[in-house]
Amino acid sequence: MVFCDDNCRYDYSGYGRSSGKPSEQETYADIEAAYNWLRETYGTKDERIILYGQSVGSGPSLELASRLPRLRALVLHSPFLSGLRVMYHVKHSFWFDIFKNIEKIQLVDCPVLVIHGTDDKVVDISHGKQLWELSKEKYEPLWLKGGSHCNLEMFPEYLPHLRKFIGAIEKLPVPQFRRHSVSDDHKKDKQQLDPKKSSGWIGSRHSTECVTSRDKSRKMSIGHRSGKARNSTDSFDRARNSFDRLGEMVRSVRLCNVDCVKNAVAEA
Repeated sequence: MVFCDDNCRYDYSGYGRSSGKPSEQETYADIEAAYNWLRETYGTKDERIILYGQSVGSGPSLELASRLPRLRALVLHSPFLSGLRVMYHVKHSFWFDIFKNIEKIQLVDCPVLVIHGTDDKVVDISHGKQLWELSKEKYEPLWLKGGSHCNLEMFPEYLPHLRKFIGAIEKLPVPQFRRHSVSDDHKKDKQQLDPKKSSGWIGSRHSTECVTSRDKSRKMSIGHRSGKARNSTDSFDRARNSFDRLGEMVRSVRLCNVDCVKNAVAEA
C-alpha cells in the first residue's frame, strides 16, 4: 500500500494495510516496487529522492540505497546493524543473518543522517552509532537524550534537525553518476568545502551540476510516514512486534536454526 501527499510512504507486506507475509526478500521487493512506482508515475529522478528508513525499515532502505549511486540522501531512524545482532551480541556476520545493514552501509555513496535515542530498549544506540561511523558521507547525527525506539518525533530537536539536513542536501551539487574508487575518495577528501562543515556536514564527495531553482521547487520524496506523533505505548508494542517478526525471519532459515548456534554465537 502506497500513500502520497507531501511525501511518499508505503506499508511492507504484512504490515499496516498491506496483505501478505513479511520476510526479508518481501521487504526488498516492496521498496523496489514503491521506488519504481515513484519513478514511473512522477518521473522522479534518483537525485531527487531521499530514502527514510525507520527501525526494520532501515533494512530495505539500505538495500536500495546501496544500489543507487545517484540517490540524493538517506535517513536512518533507529536503525540496526543486522537482524541477528539485535537478538544476540555477535561480532561477526553469519550466513543465515538477515538485513545485513552493517555491510550495506559501506556501499552507500549518498549523504547519510542517523537518528537514534539514547534510551532505546529495542535497538541499542550503539547500532546507530556504528552505522554512522561506517558511512562514507556523514552528516551530523542526532542522538536524542532520553529517546526510546518510537518516540523520537516528539522531541523538539527532531524536526529542526531533519529540516536542516534537507536544506543542506538541496544546496549540494547533484551527485556524480558513478561509483568512486578508493583513490577518488582520497582526492575528494582533500577538497572539502567549508560551507558544508559549518552546516553540520562531516564529509562529501559530490560535484558537477548544481540543483536548479526549478528543481528546488519540486517536493523531495521522503520514504516516511506522516509526522503526527503516535501514542508511545502503542508504538513501543508495534516496535516489539516488528522485531518479533524479524526474529521469526531469522529462525525461518531451516538449514541452520538460530537456537542451534547459540554456543557458536557466544564464542564469536
